Amino acid sequence: MTDKLKKATFAGGCFWCMVKPFDQWDGIHGVLSGYTGGHTANPTYEDVKSGTTGHYEAVEITYDPDVMSYKEILDIYWRQIDPTDDGGQFHDRGDSYRTAIFYHDDEQKELAEKSRESIAESGKFKGPIVTKILPARVFYSAEAYHQDYYKKNEEHYRQDRAESGRDEFIANIWGEQA
Repeated sequence: MTDKLKKATFAGGCFWCMVKPFDQWDGIHGVLSGYTGGHTANPTYEDVKSGTTGHYEAVEITYDPDVMSYKEILDIYWRQIDPTDDGGQFHDRGDSYRTAIFYHDDEQKELAEKSRESIAESGKFKGPIVTKILPARVFYSAEAYHQDYYKKNEEHYRQDRAESGRDEFIANIWGEQA
């Protein structure tokens, strides 16, 4: 990674559904599926899924801030999640599927807090915004078969996403813009 590239880390439920929305933009150099925020070193998918590690399923985005700003990345993030659900996301339930923004510096923290406030004041959501804003911690890459899942397993990805209720929710909240 060159000095000008930065990282952004988000938890938004199943990481399979969080890669494609970021992966398609100019300025995004990579989106890695993995685990963060927990207390177990080098967790596996099965460890995290068990609910005993404290980790979130998350994505770590490497981006060029001269092409895509952190604010723009935050805007994409909010359009992928239900920020009022503290029990998981859509059909994926449990602590590892909760939402969180993991900031890497003070500027990201401030922008994340302002964006959460803006979402709360938008009137789009009936309940309180429960998405946490937390300091970035060690990010553990998920197993290879989880990386770029939407490209490797297109049919299963589309089916899982359709059955999850995520796309319907996004369309209801954001309309055609999502």
